[in-house]
Amino acid sequence: MGENSSVNLPPGFRFCPTDEELVVHFLQRKAALLPCHPDVIPDLELYPHDPWELDGKALGEGNQWYFYSRRTQKRITGNGYWKPMGIEEDVINSRSKKVGMKKYLVFYIGEGPAAIKTNWIMQEYRLSKSDSSSTKSSKRRGHSKDYSKWVVCRVYERNCSEDEDDGDDDDDGTQLSCLDEVFLSLDDMDEISLPFN
Repeated sequence: MGENSSVNLPPGFRFCPTDEELVVHFLQRKAALLPCHPDVIPDLELYPHDPWELDGKALGEGNQWYFYSRRTQKRITGNGYWKPMGIEEDVINSRSKKVGMKKYLVFYIGEGPAAIKTNWIMQEYRLSKSDSSSTKSSKRRGHSKDYSKWVVCRVYERNCSEDEDDGDDDDDGTQLSCLDEVFLSLDDMDEISLPFN
């Protein structure tokens, strides 16, 4: 499970929740101030951290990191920012009821128009409005924080060979493979000797 020492799962157990499980089992319970067993997802203020700094701070499983964070519009880190991809999906439970929303963001290094798009993707899960209103009872119990503003995040680095869904295609509408990008980045194609007879 990565290097997160706070995780205490038996050998052989893996953390690979579905969207529904992240929202219903983890985020709804967090928002309602109910205990969650096992309590493996840490609270983390995401935005001071670049995505490659999450190892050891967030719950890591394979190439994915999970954590709770407060919902905010400011998504700026020390070296870049998270930009929404314009994709939001409903999270539907097994009874076909909408229980939350999933928003996709991509990480850019730098600032403004000179920023460089990376392969780091964040899926930010939030409760649907009907579920966040159910946390009002927790406020009445004397808790001052508004726990309906919590989100649970899944961060991962996408393969450059995966299809991009954010509309940033090349000018002619085609996408390059990783191998194509390597060959195009070579300065002098004459230095390449091909094994032709």
